Amino acid sequence: MSEKLTKTALTPSTHTTPPAKFSHGVRKGNILQVAGQVGFGPAVEGQAPKPVGPGLREQTLQTLANVQAILEEGGASWEDVMMLRVFLTDTGHFAEFNEIYNEFFADLVEAPSARTTVYVGLPAGLLVEIDALAVLG
Repeated sequence: MSEKLTKTALTPSTHTTPPAKFSHGVRKGNILQVAGQVGFGPAVEGQAPKPVGPGLREQTLQTLANVQAILEEGGASWEDVMMLRVFLTDTGHFAEFNEIYNEFFADLVEAPSARTTVYVGLPAGLLVEIDALAVLG
């Protein structure tokens, strides 16, 4: 009989408590799932989270930083990421997003993750949401 793996919730200090019964990230064994992250700046006690800026670049870089914080909290890095799902609010942002994305991941050593991009509605002011699946070890 195999040992039961523990499922651990991941909430970095940069993040607020989720607004419903979900985790920002969850790790079980060598699998780490990051919930959809948006371009909210670091948590400030007593204040509601808000987007870092109106532009796609600022929000994308903050969103990626938020995903990275959860990966690191769970002992992972971008090199461990197998899949990214990107949710954009505007089809016109695709080319600009790809430029920002390619710059951000320019130093990856291993093969880049798979990626899916879809277009969605997000709360007012938010332009991008990203989630990630990582496999460690």
